Amino acid sequence: MSEARSAGVSSSRLRAKDLASPFHGVRVRAESDAPHDASATPLSPWEESRQEEVRRATAFAAVMGSGTFFAGRTAAVLQGAAVDPGPELVVAVFAPGRAPRHRGVRGIHVRPGLARVGAFDGMRVTTPASTWAMLGAELSVRELVALGDSMVRVPRDRKGRLEPHRRLATVEQLERAVLAGRRVGIARLRDALHHVRVGSASPLETDFRLDAVTAGLPEPELDVEIRDRRGRLLGISEVVYRSARVVVEIEGDHHRVDRTQWNRDIDKYAAYAAEGWEVVRLTAAHIRGHRPRAVGLVRAALLRRGWDPA
Repeated sequence: MSEARSAGVSSSRLRAKDLASPFHGVRVRAESDAPHDASATPLSPWEESRQEEVRRATAFAAVMGSGTFFAGRTAAVLQGAAVDPGPELVVAVFAPGRAPRHRGVRGIHVRPGLARVGAFDGMRVTTPASTWAMLGAELSVRELVALGDSMVRVPRDRKGRLEPHRRLATVEQLERAVLAGRRVGIARLRDALHHVRVGSASPLETDFRLDAVTAGLPEPELDVEIRDRRGRLLGISEVVYRSARVVVEIEGDHHRVDRTQWNRDIDKYAAYAAEGWEVVRLTAAHIRGHRPRAVGLVRAALLRRGWDPA
């Protein structure tokens, strides 16, 4: 609040009811009084929780000590990686420094050498690779693979062009983080690193790939540009078995409710079929449902296309 007073904000204004105090010394506009865009697409509960984590971290950053930094789940959320927020902000300091103590904050010590710190949106945060390695203490191997996949993925722009500069980390950086020294969860990290792949766009895709490979299906290509005989781009698909000419499309709900996306999908699949590709369309229910059928559906398509399990 000292910055606010220096800027000429009165004490009475700082005590106003339209301001909230998420942390001592911090004043922000109360959520109920924040501007609301009625035309915006409603957020899922998961997206809402992530946005709330970002808001709280941004508020706390105003009173963080110079030697502290965001780590763990909080760092992953700030970096846009695939992980759920925790109940408290995770704020770290290198040992033997004094870990912060605030309401709504979990202060932790990090042994020097086990983490690197950088800047992200103006805040001090562990680097993505360090964030991933630190979460080995609390995530399962499958969760670590999904998180690792989201960090090494190369994003694409709206026209489908790869943007390597937006990638959070490389597989080599994850490997260096594992080799930095012994830490809680090191065995899980080593196991997960073996399964991290570049190209998986969502935890749902990671789940399918892990289930499929475990069931004996061949390792697929990920994030593949499908072209016709003349080299014209027909579409970009998540999971591809090139030798069998089978494409797996893992569809979220936006494929159903977005009319433009729906029409685009129909045109794309027709173009694929004309070039001899078979498309297997999967949803979350196929992959994570009560009786998952995704692997069986893809196996059947591969067998129809001449795949020999032997």
